[in-house]
Amino acid sequence: MKLEKNKLLDKFGKNIIFKENLSKYSWFNLGGAAEIFFKPDSTKQLTDFLKTIKNFHKIICLGAGSNTLIRDGGFSGVVIKLSPKFSYINRIEKNVLEVGAGTLDKTLSKFAADNSIINFEFLSCIPGSIGGAIIMNSGCYGEEISNILISIKTIDFNCNLKEFKKDQIKFDYRGTNLPKDLIILSAKLHAKTGDKRLINEKIKNFIENKKNSQPSQIKTCGSTFKNPKNKKAWELIKDSNCNLLSFGKASISKKHCNFFVNEGGASSEDIEKLIESVRQKVFEKHNVNLELELKIIGETNKND
Repeated sequence: MKLEKNKLLDKFGKNIIFKENLSKYSWFNLGGAAEIFFKPDSTKQLTDFLKTIKNFHKIICLGAGSNTLIRDGGFSGVVIKLSPKFSYINRIEKNVLEVGAGTLDKTLSKFAADNSIINFEFLSCIPGSIGGAIIMNSGCYGEEISNILISIKTIDFNCNLKEFKKDQIKFDYRGTNLPKDLIILSAKLHAKTGDKRLINEKIKNFIENKKNSQPSQIKTCGSTFKNPKNKKAWELIKDSNCNLLSFGKASISKKHCNFFVNEGGASSEDIEKLIESVRQKVFEKHNVNLELELKIIGETNKND
């Protein structure tokens, strides 16, 4: 490992960090360290890195961390997080935007509004990046990112570059059938022109609705569970008398009980215990097995 570490440092310098604390990259502010943390500045650098570490490590790609619980033991492998160089928006044709995968959803929504582009309003309420939004087919208020997608450019862990057209991807509720060893680099999206006043009004209404119904300014990673078919996860949680449950400093938001909260000083284990307890109680009362919308990565402790 020592020779490999020196080799990686010589080749990638400031873009690579060993034993990087991952808690700063999760909205829960929880999690242990990554064995290797890499922030590529370009597709070429990412390709070089993947070739260098091939067959040596487990690899995951981390987005904005807005829906990710990182376990206390961290990740004994490679965590790749695209650098700000992958955050860009270009109008390559009148009705087509090319957007870097690292671009924040809110940034794209504002760009669209400023340029009188419709159907991006819902992204103003989604705390994440475009790459992650596509992987999980993010959406709210009846809209999903798959509705405006044209294609994506990707690279897999074996350095194969590929473009996927929308019709080559199977989208479902908060998910896709894209391979797990895929990193999205950029996306092309439909850019239809509309009335700027109506666009801004729609964004204002969405944000106001979110403000009134969901917690803000707290350590949470958004919706914990997906909504089962024809049901609301928060209603099942509340009806199962789970809304007052807590473990350590992990609790359920008083404003929206599908939002779990790090009150300050919680561990990832506390959050997971809360998740499992809620899941069990809901199953016992409603015979519904809640499926996580939240992504959990890493090891439970350093000895795992």
